Amino acid sequence: MFNPQLTAFVCAADCGSFTKAAEKLFISPTAVMKQVNALEAHLDLRLMDRTPQGIRLTSAGEVIYKDARFLFGYSRRSVENARRAMEAEGRIFRVGTSLLNPAKPFMDLWHQVGPQFPGYTLQLIPFEDDHTGILAEIGALGEKFDFLMAVCDSALWLNRCHFLPLGRCKKMVAVSRDHRLAGRKRLVVPDLYGETLMMVREGDSASNDRIRADLVRDHPAIQIEDTPHFYDISVFNRCAQTDKVLLIMDCWQEVHPALVSIPVDWDYALPYGLLYALEPSEAVAKFVEAVREMAGPKPGLSGIS
Repeated sequence: MFNPQLTAFVCAADCGSFTKAAEKLFISPTAVMKQVNALEAHLDLRLMDRTPQGIRLTSAGEVIYKDARFLFGYSRRSVENARRAMEAEGRIFRVGTSLLNPAKPFMDLWHQVGPQFPGYTLQLIPFEDDHTGILAEIGALGEKFDFLMAVCDSALWLNRCHFLPLGRCKKMVAVSRDHRLAGRKRLVVPDLYGETLMMVREGDSASNDRIRADLVRDHPAIQIEDTPHFYDISVFNRCAQTDKVLLIMDCWQEVHPALVSIPVDWDYALPYGLLYALEPSEAVAKFVEAVREMAGPKPGLSGIS
């Protein structure tokens, strides 16, 4: 990491002669002498006295020699630390976390499977649930982060990642705290008659499309309002600021403090699980397989990659 002039100077001082230094450096004695002369000229200091008996450091040379030895040791330690950091980087699992997709469920998985990966640590990578940019975040699996725990029934998401289902999240609704239904502990579908139900527009989620079809066919008194395919905080804000009802997952009950979440007597649910890159690293693939073996088969869930 240092220029050859300083290296030649220190080696010559250690050896006591240009000839012995040349043998160690695999260059000619003349080349060693030229390097030292160039260093002295650059610093405008006489660093060595040349005598028939060999070379001897001057007082200025002693100072430069001592500091150079310190710098060489510091440089060596720096390179060693950099190598260790590079090795450690390959032993980190990066976990995406956001308001709608928190990392805590992954931590529960890690508590069970982590002992199979000694020496690995976790790094949380925050990202935004922006409906205009979420596809780029999903596409960053394998680059920006290794894993993401999420509800997933999105064809657009599943074109960009693998998904290991681990369970199901139930559908429920959320309303503002001053909504007429806010005090109810549980609802039946007819309680939503006359209401405007906000839900993702058609075309991306087969499960949500089935819910919509059922409601349109069997409960036409419920008016449906489209949201973007992917929720973000703006959707929750709009619900909180209006008298509308928002279709949510039970894992999102605490997302917005101005909303009240209420279960509904229906059987609608979406798969929940582990997202990872289409071309995972060896370590990520091993972790997914360990989770798969720990979780066991999930009746009724399909699409395990």
